[in-house]
Amino acid sequence: MDRERLLAAAPLVAAALWGGMYVVSKWGFDAVPPLTLAFLRVALGAATLYAVVRASTPARSFSRAEWRRFAALAVFVTGALTTQFVGTDLTNASQGSLLTVSTPLFVLALGVGVLDERLTARKAGGAALAAVGALVVLAGQYDLAALADGALLGVGLLLASALCFAAFTVYAKPLVRRYSALETATYATVLSVPLFGAFVPFEYALSPGAFATVPLTLPVLGAVVYLGVFSTALAWYCWYKGMEYADASTVAVFFFAQPVVGVLLGVAFLGEGLSPGFLLGAVLLAAGTLLVNTE
Repeated sequence: MDRERLLAAAPLVAAALWGGMYVVSKWGFDAVPPLTLAFLRVALGAATLYAVVRASTPARSFSRAEWRRFAALAVFVTGALTTQFVGTDLTNASQGSLLTVSTPLFVLALGVGVLDERLTARKAGGAALAAVGALVVLAGQYDLAALADGALLGVGLLLASALCFAAFTVYAKPLVRRYSALETATYATVLSVPLFGAFVPFEYALSPGAFATVPLTLPVLGAVVYLGVFSTALAWYCWYKGMEYADASTVAVFFFAQPVVGVLLGVAFLGEGLSPGFLLGAVLLAAGTLLVNTE
């Protein structure tokens, strides 16, 4: 039971890796055009996952219906990342960070509506407590007065991104339980590569100058490797691994840890300061997560 509970908490590793993207972005991956960066990230992640699957899992054949399910996951994650990149460009840091917190709420709703998961009072209360904690942390780091700035289209795209990632989470559950987190993450990622690749020519046509000045520096290459190997291959595997042992609605709560990890890494590596409310927010988030995962 202890081992299963530990593995059910694997999504916490994913949230930590996604929180690390905040520091990595400061080290230079903004130099790459956003949709091209998404393609490089997913292509490297797919190659990493596929190599691990081939080395550790016996060859398996899937039915057409199962391939369609993997393809649906690929569409969801492509929609999530592309709308996130474009939405972030049209909004500001305050809006982007706060809207990201909506992702677990979409997962909770889809988990109940699609998977018939039970949303108990304890789970709902824990999720609400964790959400409040994450919002307290973010409110101390960003200017809430800036929430009214930015384009309404950008806000809509960020909400669409959260919904797409929630679908990427929930609709994977049957495949994760039938096969494994590793295989599901691998084939969904592999099938998403050509979808992301299709956006690169359009991005080049719209802004060819952005490609002419991409610096192949060590920070940029390191950022791409981090995004591909860690925040994609490892993080998506850990995210799905939790669903081998827990409901999607339980896994969703770990997503709230992402901004907390981002803030802590910003303090550790970028010399940023902590807001007075950070400790309170972190305690609330931890308490909410504990409530959900000890039900």
